[in-house]
Amino acid sequence: MLAPQLLRGALLSPFKRPRPDAPLDTTPRTRPAARPDPRHLTRYANLCGYDDAHDAALPLTYPHILGFPLAMRIMSTQAFPLPLLGLVHTSIEITQERPLSPTEELGIGVHAAKLSAHRRGTEATVVTEARATDGTAVWASTSTYLARHKTSSRSNTPQAADTTPLPTRAEWQLPPDLGRRYAAATGDRNPIHLYALTARALGFPRAIAHGMWTFARCLAERQTDTHPRHVRAEFKAPVLLPGTVIYAAEGPAFELRSPTGTVHLTGTG
Repeated sequence: MLAPQLLRGALLSPFKRPRPDAPLDTTPRTRPAARPDPRHLTRYANLCGYDDAHDAALPLTYPHILGFPLAMRIMSTQAFPLPLLGLVHTSIEITQERPLSPTEELGIGVHAAKLSAHRRGTEATVVTEARATDGTAVWASTSTYLARHKTSSRSNTPQAADTTPLPTRAEWQLPPDLGRRYAAATGDRNPIHLYALTARALGFPRAIAHGMWTFARCLAERQTDTHPRHVRAEFKAPVLLPGTVIYAAEGPAFELRSPTGTVHLTGTG
């Protein structure tokens, strides 16, 4: 159950003063090898657009979900220097060595790797790894999470982006309860995703979609048998709920944008 960890992290958040030179515990947290729960997998896969998860391979993002409770255990402790409340997922990079079966046992490990200065605050890098029962590394992700605060840092200054939009491939209508449905499926109950009231308390005008849902939904449109597979995405702007988003792609590049042109996510792979 993630509720105690969320509560502890919420209670500790007001007392944390994030900074990039804070001490960081990099001790890994691990979970013994186990098969995915079929009901949990089905609920997650259907929500993200993977309707055939039991007939093929695991969704590329699913090991990240298996590791999320361990990540929460790390980020909700007093020793973790960033406040859990309002923490924003800013990027993810995944490497998968081979297809993973829905019935395969996977051992999961998660550790905080480093802190970095960001132009909008302090960013933590968290690494999740999945291993087969023989100990072989088969999957790994690197995520960054931003704690927003005032800073004079010029780090991570954004570069001028190519303004040419990628070709539209699909348009999705996102319901107001998407954040709550994803939270129920994954345990990620960050208040910024749940209700307008809780999101406004943390600086957002309305509830926003989970970055990992937007990423997973894009990857569901990009299923491939090619391995090893490497994908990366950056979360550029929050997706307000309810809302409409456009999925666009060409070659290895893909993006998610609003009908007015705001880019929410860019990725490759």
